[in-house]
Amino acid sequence: MDTESTYSGYSYYSGRSRGSHRHGERSRDRHKPRSKDSRSEKSVTINTPPAEPLLGDSVVRGEQVQDDNWGETTTAVTGTSEHSLSQEDIVRITKDLEDSVGLDCRRYFTLTLAVILGLLVFLTPLAFLLLPHLLWPEKLQSCGTACEGLFISVAFKLLILLLAVWALFFRPPRAGLPRVFVFRALLAVLVLLFVVSYWLFYGVRILDSQDENYQGIVQYAVSLVDALLFIHYLAIVLLELRQLQPCFSVCVTRSTDGEMRHYNLGQLSIQRAALAILEHYYCDFPVHNPALLSASKSRAAKHLAGLKVYNVDGPGNNAAAGLAHSQSRAMIAAAARRRDTSHNELYYEEAEHERRVRKRKARLVVAVEEAFTHIKRMQEEEQKKAPGDVMDPREAAQAIFPSMARALQKYLRTTKQQHCHSMESIQQHLAFCITNNMTPKAFLESYLAPGPTLQYSRDHWLARQWTLISEASVTSGLKDGSIFVLKCADFSLVVTTKKIPYIQMSEEYIDPKSHKFVLRLQSETSV
Repeated sequence: MDTESTYSGYSYYSGRSRGSHRHGERSRDRHKPRSKDSRSEKSVTINTPPAEPLLGDSVVRGEQVQDDNWGETTTAVTGTSEHSLSQEDIVRITKDLEDSVGLDCRRYFTLTLAVILGLLVFLTPLAFLLLPHLLWPEKLQSCGTACEGLFISVAFKLLILLLAVWALFFRPPRAGLPRVFVFRALLAVLVLLFVVSYWLFYGVRILDSQDENYQGIVQYAVSLVDALLFIHYLAIVLLELRQLQPCFSVCVTRSTDGEMRHYNLGQLSIQRAALAILEHYYCDFPVHNPALLSASKSRAAKHLAGLKVYNVDGPGNNAAAGLAHSQSRAMIAAAARRRDTSHNELYYEEAEHERRVRKRKARLVVAVEEAFTHIKRMQEEEQKKAPGDVMDPREAAQAIFPSMARALQKYLRTTKQQHCHSMESIQQHLAFCITNNMTPKAFLESYLAPGPTLQYSRDHWLARQWTLISEASVTSGLKDGSIFVLKCADFSLVVTTKKIPYIQMSEEYIDPKSHKFVLRLQSETSV
């Protein structure tokens, strides 16, 4: 009896121990992948020793990039490789090349017309003065002191006009607009008509009659130069001064993330206003990050992925004709039931994301501060060395970068900024901060918050072409309630216009004596 009880007890404990051992194995097997995937991202290990330059050899650098998975951070969030080309990409590249060729031809054609008109304007007064000496020199009267003084006046006025035209018109073009600039075309036509009319009068009254009064001819050329100077003043008023006074308030909204800015503009056409808005956009708007928009789409897809619709009547029934309608109603009803609990999931997802961002940020700040502290120690040691052994900022950046690369990479992946910063750009920024003796906070400011669009590489923000979509003509001026759209490949900018209201101010006079008062104290006191 005792033997059986002992045996049974031994079998119980041994079975329990075997069960616990199997349970432990299962738990270890279950926890093994969780230790790797609990952070839902790949771990990064940089094997470069601090004493060796990170970019010393191209082959070694390629192996390190592959080991650290840093190449994934330079790839946009798309379904293709960064070296692959789809049919749509080829069509878009071909269209961009055709558009660029058309824009270049139009730009050179406009420049050629401007040069021809400028030469006509500046050579006309000189031709007025030289033609009488070449055609009928023996009939001309002698030029006195007053006539010679007019020569000096014409020379200096032409020099002033040349400098003024160069400063106003011959500037590098900022953009290629879809339509011609109306005021500039109007001024060009006005100058052309003005010069042609002067040539007609000169041909009829001076060339045909061979006028002998050379002083009158010189005064005629001086009047032409004076008129050209006044036309240039008109050009300054129409092209530069007219748009300075703010008349409209425009609201610019990015279509993907709703980022919004407000600007005050003057009397501009729609295409000129679009150009001013794009110039403000590259400086004021944060860089467009499509990776931040994928979270909401994946969340909606995840909610709809668990919905299934079954046809219990079979495919041969008459009810199969309305299957599509019934499925849509079932999907809508299921989505409505899930909508009541989706806000809780969104709340906890955002809270978890904020916690991870704060955690990654704290690790990154500590790593960068330690790296900069190491730089200070290296600088103190290098002051004791010979001048030939001192490291340049580029080598110093390569030496300390591995100590902060892992924390920085994890933070950029958590905040969806990995496609905006490459390893080379980070090292260049680090070398720039070391050269100018900047603090760790100054180095981290470019990565802790998204900066303006121009801060990043041109490959990430430069749009080959913007398309202006407007119901009104793009050469017409802005009006109250005008709406137009600036569209590029990834997003669009929706612009709404409001006129600044007329402000009526009145003055109210306050008599200084009205502020005076008399303080009278009672003689009675409380007992």
